[in-house]
Amino acid sequence: MVTMDRVVRTEAGGYRERLLAGAVSCLQEKGYARTTARDLVAASGTNLASIGYHFGGKDALLNEAIAEIFEQWTERVERSMFGAELGTGREMLERALRELIDVFEELGPQLVLLVEGYPAALRAPVLREKLAQAYARARAAGVGMMRRAADELGVELPMNPEVFVSVVVAIADGLMLQWLLDPSATPDARQVVDALAAISAIIT
Repeated sequence: MVTMDRVVRTEAGGYRERLLAGAVSCLQEKGYARTTARDLVAASGTNLASIGYHFGGKDALLNEAIAEIFEQWTERVERSMFGAELGTGREMLERALRELIDVFEELGPQLVLLVEGYPAALRAPVLREKLAQAYARARAAGVGMMRRAADELGVELPMNPEVFVSVVVAIADGLMLQWLLDPSATPDARQVVDALAAISAIIT
């Protein structure tokens, strides 16, 4: 089931929103390589011409749908971090990781299509660039969150925020792969924060 906010408005939105929602649905059910333009039309209740008009073609629509999921996930993390009293740095990190890790079961179909997009991107330069841009925007958003949190807490960042965010993204991506293969063996957000604190104590 699609859970991301903007891409689920199949009935209420215009053709562009309906096409994006249909693309996400098709990607979840059939994968990137097996989704056809006619599948997209059937899933969105639109027409073939609308794909070209709004996105330029089927592949561009699928690429945009994948990037949209990245965007929505990033926004979800930010809402979690700043939607309540800030708390300590550790508490904010745990809140962010809950939205990156503890949502795997809820977002299972989206995880599958994201992972399936990686090998496709290795052979499709346009998709690779789209995913690279999505990661870049996610990193930039994460850096913005760190700087906002530091300002509101009145503290200085302990390290280069770009590096920190890249490491957090790598942890989330790695745990996503582990969860898809063996959910019961994948640590949750609190366990990850505990592990990071233990590693920090060892190496400092």
